[in-house]
Amino acid sequence: MQLHVSPSMRSLTISSNNGFIDLMKIKVAARHISYRTLFHTILILAFLLPFVFILTAIVTLEGVNKCSSFDCLGRRLGPRLLGRVDDSGQRLVKDFYKILNQVNAEEIPDGIKLPDSFNQLVSKMKNNQYDAKTFALMLRAMMEKLEREIRESKFSELMNKHFAASSIPKGLYCLSLRLTDEYSSNAHARRQLPSPELLPVLSNNSYHHFVLSTDNILAASVVVNSAVQSSLRPEKIVFHIITDKKTYAGMHAWFALNPVSPAIVEVKGVHQFDWLTRENVPVLEAVENHHGIRNYYHGNHLAGANLSNTTPRTFASKLQARSPKYISLLNHLRIYLPELFPNLDKVVFLDDDIVIQRDLSPLWEIDLWGKVNGAVETCKGEDEWVMSKHFRNYFNFSHPLVAKHLDPDECAWAYGMNIFDLRTWRKTNIRETYHYWLKENLKSNLTMWKLGTLPPALIAFKGHIHPIDPSWHMLGLGYQSKTNIEKAKRAAVIHYNGQSKPWLQIGFEHLRPFWTKIHVLLFLQGGSWLILLVFGIRCENTRDSDVFPIDVAGVGRQ
Repeated sequence: MQLHVSPSMRSLTISSNNGFIDLMKIKVAARHISYRTLFHTILILAFLLPFVFILTAIVTLEGVNKCSSFDCLGRRLGPRLLGRVDDSGQRLVKDFYKILNQVNAEEIPDGIKLPDSFNQLVSKMKNNQYDAKTFALMLRAMMEKLEREIRESKFSELMNKHFAASSIPKGLYCLSLRLTDEYSSNAHARRQLPSPELLPVLSNNSYHHFVLSTDNILAASVVVNSAVQSSLRPEKIVFHIITDKKTYAGMHAWFALNPVSPAIVEVKGVHQFDWLTRENVPVLEAVENHHGIRNYYHGNHLAGANLSNTTPRTFASKLQARSPKYISLLNHLRIYLPELFPNLDKVVFLDDDIVIQRDLSPLWEIDLWGKVNGAVETCKGEDEWVMSKHFRNYFNFSHPLVAKHLDPDECAWAYGMNIFDLRTWRKTNIRETYHYWLKENLKSNLTMWKLGTLPPALIAFKGHIHPIDPSWHMLGLGYQSKTNIEKAKRAAVIHYNGQSKPWLQIGFEHLRPFWTKIHVLLFLQGGSWLILLVFGIRCENTRDSDVFPIDVAGVGRQ
């Protein structure tokens, strides 16, 4: 770009570098012009020239350098100088949004034939010359069909998982049968547990007493052996295992044939406790035998369910709440510990889906400060699935009785590993409170809460909880596939709460080794009653595909 002033000072010309285009030409009259006026003119032009240069450069880069006249350049630069741009693209987007809104408000015609893939849709659009609205309508119908299929598939998966979690694997069933047969035919399997000279230890408060209530023999073995292997003083450990009548013979035979010396193990059936009568546990008798309750837990879980308004996560929670184990007496026994063990002052109650990885003897040194239940709180973590639980996650606060007595923001805590001060417990009305709320929930047709035994315990132990460090008890390995492996390795107790138990095929493969390694250690340690069953536990007429894969199990004759 060039600025040319004529020698006579009567004309001023601005031109492009090649000289073919005169951008601006100013002619001055033939009268005298003061130098001050000329200076001001040049100063103004010097201010405007950079803007003109920038606009010219933009137009040139866009291909306007083909313009050979000032008129062409003006048509290009004019809208930019006036702040106007080409909005055809924006109009196209607005029209597309308008079409989408129209399609969203319309009903999809019945019987519309939908292509199976996007490529087929594009091909069909080209062949039939669809307009934009028809294309959008077809696309919406395809997406809604795909969403329905995904939802149906997800609900089917959840139902199958629920049935798998509620059933007994054939391997475990066969193990119980073989051990029951062993109990009836082998005197060693019927020997007294513990031996008569050790009976006083069962009520000796200088020992560390664990209570385990279960009908799963293999799971009980993992809990007991992991506690013994992790203990710095295994000779101080006493395990009180409570099981039901049908499992008692097999459970007794297992621990009689596979002693965990120097620890002491007692196996008792619920039928062997004189205190557990219908008069003392009337509510639980009603829970087990009430037709409506049994139908709720064992009936058709899809009947009356409105899946169109239910998310898969909500449906999964409802299914978990309907697990048959929640109406089992074994699952409620922990509320009767002071009566079942009248001579003990402090016990640690364990669930059967845990693995102990660290010495638990320091638990007996924890001062509960007058509280009854030492437990890990589950409301102070970042994980929304496991450690962000409050009362609102367990109770229906639209129920007037719940809304009146409970705080939705109150912190929840976990069952699975709990320190119970039985002496303090005996001075409270925890059991009566538990019974009262169970009765009220039965009266309300289970509308106050759905999930198992924890909700009434949250109410009954209200004001009696002493929080303990979360590293003692890590939860979620049974439903959280993204469990932090390093944290799991450091935890004192890991808990497979949830449907994906490690002894089931639906268990998470990367989390199962924490559980199965106990069997390997048992085999390596050896024992007169321990044998390696390479192909698992077998029943008669059982196919290889039906055999539960047990790495190491102990059952046999001397």
